Amino acid sequence: MADKVAIIASNGGLFDAYKVFNIATAAAASDKEVGIFFTFEGLNLIHKEAHKQLPIPEGKEHFKEGFEKENVPPIPEMLEIAKDLGVKIIACQMTMDVMGLDKDAFVDGIEVAGAATFVEYASDATMTLTF
Repeated sequence: MADKVAIIASNGGLFDAYKVFNIATAAAASDKEVGIFFTFEGLNLIHKEAHKQLPIPEGKEHFKEGFEKENVPPIPEMLEIAKDLGVKIIACQMTMDVMGLDKDAFVDGIEVAGAATFVEYASDATMTLTF
């Protein structure tokens, strides 16, 4: 079995992004192979514009100050760190088709693939997570 982490990102808020990229970068920095499959609202996390202004849950706005105070990198930087660490970024082809989006709408360096491709990737993962 490979030392691999497979993550499904299906939600598109700020907290979701931090969960996804925190786990992904920690795993990659620990020499794990990491792949993230972005589907439905999770595509916001890698969209060229949306990932810069992800929504914070109502009543949780104070977390933004905490992130800044603790020098937690913003999501665009977390995404770049993940890519620099070799995290595989996979956008769901079906969801993109349904939403009328093409690869140009997303940050550079992503792969576009269907669910079957991700299932094959994750088939020998030691850890599979969904956010």
